[in-house]
Amino acid sequence: MNRKMLQVYFICGTTDCSKGNFLDVLEKALQAGITCFQFREKGEQALIGSEKLSLAKQVQHLCHRYQVPLIINDDIELARAIDADGIHLGQEDLSVVEARQLFPEKIIGLSVGTEEEYLNSPIELVDYIGSGPVFPTLSKDDASPAIGMDGLKHLRKLNSDIPMVAIGGLSAKDCKNVFQAGADGIAVISAISRAEDAYKATKILVDGIQAMSV
Repeated sequence: MNRKMLQVYFICGTTDCSKGNFLDVLEKALQAGITCFQFREKGEQALIGSEKLSLAKQVQHLCHRYQVPLIINDDIELARAIDADGIHLGQEDLSVVEARQLFPEKIIGLSVGTEEEYLNSPIELVDYIGSGPVFPTLSKDDASPAIGMDGLKHLRKLNSDIPMVAIGGLSAKDCKNVFQAGADGIAVISAISRAEDAYKATKILVDGIQAMSV
C-alpha cells in the first residue's frame, strides 16, 4: 500500500452532513484532492439494507471517477458486495485474522489508540493503523479518551514502519503537528462534512498536507 494514500483521508456517511447532501459533499472533497475515502454509515438515522448498498455503489462510482480508494467501515458484507478497495475495523469489530482471510489482497485498516491495543493486535496483517482520537471528537458517540499528540508519538515509536493516519478532532491547523508526531496523514470527518464549503475546507487540508510533505 502506498502510504501517500493516507495523506488526506476523509471519513463520512449521511448522518455526518449537516450543511448539504452527502454525495455533493463527497464529490467536492474528491474534486479538492482527498487521497482516500472511508464510507462510514453509522447512527440512528443511518441507511441500512438495500438503501445503504445503493448509496455505496454511488459512492464507489464517484471514487472510481476520481481514482481515490474506497474503504468500507466495519461492514464485511457491503465491502464484498461492491468489491471495495478495503475495509476499516475497530477494536470491537470482526477480527483482523478473519478479515484477512476474506480479503487477502484488499487494504485492511485497524483503529489503534493505545499501547495495549497495539500489542494485542495482529499488526502484521493490517496495511495501516488509524490512531486516535488525538483530540476529543463529536463525530463518534463511543469514542475513546483523547491520546493527544504525545500519544500519537508513542504509537509511532512502537512501530516506525506501519503506515499511520491520525484521527480525532483534527483540522487543517493540526497538519504540521500530526506529521511531526510521525503520522503519514490526517483523517477527518466534521472538518469537511460540516464545513460551510466542503471544497474549500478540503483544499485547505490538502494544501496544508502538501506543504508538510515537500
